[in-house]
Amino acid sequence: MSESSDIQTTASSVVALPDSYVQQMQALLGVKEADEFLASFNAPRAYGLRLNPLKLSDDANQPAIQALKQQFSLRPIPWCETGYYYNETTRPGKHPYHQAGIYYIQEPSAMSAAQALDPQPGETILDLAAAPGGKTTQIAGRMQGEGLLISNEIHPARARILSENVERYGIRNAVVTCAPPDVLSARFPLFFDRIMLDAPCSGEGMFRKDPDAIGEWSPDHVQMCADRQADILEHAAIMLKPGGRLVYSTCTFNRSENELAMEAFLAKHPEFKLERTERLWPHHCEGEGHFVAVLTKDASMGYTIFVPMNQAATSQRDQRNATQRGKGKPKSSGSNSSLASDMALFEAFAVEALPGFKLGPGEPVRFGDALYWLPHDREGRFSAASIEGLKVVRPGLQLGELKTKRIEPAHALALAIRSEEAAQLASFEAEAPETAAYLRGEALSDASGNLSGWTIAAVDGFPLGWAKASGGQLKNHLPKGLRRLT
Repeated sequence: MSESSDIQTTASSVVALPDSYVQQMQALLGVKEADEFLASFNAPRAYGLRLNPLKLSDDANQPAIQALKQQFSLRPIPWCETGYYYNETTRPGKHPYHQAGIYYIQEPSAMSAAQALDPQPGETILDLAAAPGGKTTQIAGRMQGEGLLISNEIHPARARILSENVERYGIRNAVVTCAPPDVLSARFPLFFDRIMLDAPCSGEGMFRKDPDAIGEWSPDHVQMCADRQADILEHAAIMLKPGGRLVYSTCTFNRSENELAMEAFLAKHPEFKLERTERLWPHHCEGEGHFVAVLTKDASMGYTIFVPMNQAATSQRDQRNATQRGKGKPKSSGSNSSLASDMALFEAFAVEALPGFKLGPGEPVRFGDALYWLPHDREGRFSAASIEGLKVVRPGLQLGELKTKRIEPAHALALAIRSEEAAQLASFEAEAPETAAYLRGEALSDASGNLSGWTIAAVDGFPLGWAKASGGQLKNHLPKGLRRLT
């Protein structure tokens, strides 16, 4: 029996893999290591989560972290300081802490890319292909609410999921867009300090996690992905500032989408330098595998921004046909004086309900009846005018819904604050029946009898959403789409 046949036998005993894929891995790793790699498909998966530094302190000994470690049997992930393996049977996605955004559930290997990006507070950062939000939330945690984070996803349904994860994580300084890379590069040349490109790929690292991915794989699909990645990289290059950092990553193993993609890009862009690459292999670590490349852009070279005619036309068409969340275009403080009265309503509400809450640099924008706080960058180049004509899913932190002469606070606002910023808090333990009742959308009893008006409902001090206290009752304001059926 040939060496190739031996490999195929190992693979087929685990999962039916295409012959061309087996041959690819044999050529990449050699016969012996390819055998070990394919055998890893038969091993149990590793499960991971990241703790949220926007809601938890740096003190690893704080009670909440200690309780999480015990409840979910957490073990540190070596390449991510906030990442932990968890025991699958503990089901952290069902725990109230998950709905409070205390952690984000993410495949362990995937945590390596944003770690390599090394985001810093105050920077302007782009996550170019951001859904479902793992890398965006990891970046936001490192930014600590300072600076501007634009998270983009071209597919509308996935962009909505991204926006929901941004909301649950409590991110104040992120804008979620839904635009093709060429539209963004035409609008934001030389704009970002760092860019994360977790490129759409052939998903070879998904085979154990999602067997359907095997049926989509073929050499032609790999080449199609490589061509698409090359195109996206061109637009990322336009948007990165001189001296900036670009991290390119995939969850696939072939060289065409990884090392060869980097070689082709660097051949066209002498202004970039490849700092390092790393591979996480499923037979060498606890994870599904990941490729990461770190590139930097020379700060000393001059640059000419060339926007092809078809790209400029695409941008103009996008501006004409853009669909915004809410009704019509966003209204900014510079274009609509009524925003001053809108903000006055919010500020009056915040004085009473959120006396410790402060907004960062930015400006109000209104999408329909929704009032948002649009974050600014530290250089003052980003404003409401920057998103006019752009398809935006979440233009910053939603503050509330405007009613007649009043404002009703947004769920996103509740998740973006710390309990000490609120005037009133109704907090219950994770296993308390009141917590489960709140998550089902039920009204609660005000046991203290001292609450009146807007109140934060919380689990162990971590905000879950709003309730409105009156007459000894807490009326539930958890959005219906987030309520649990049981």
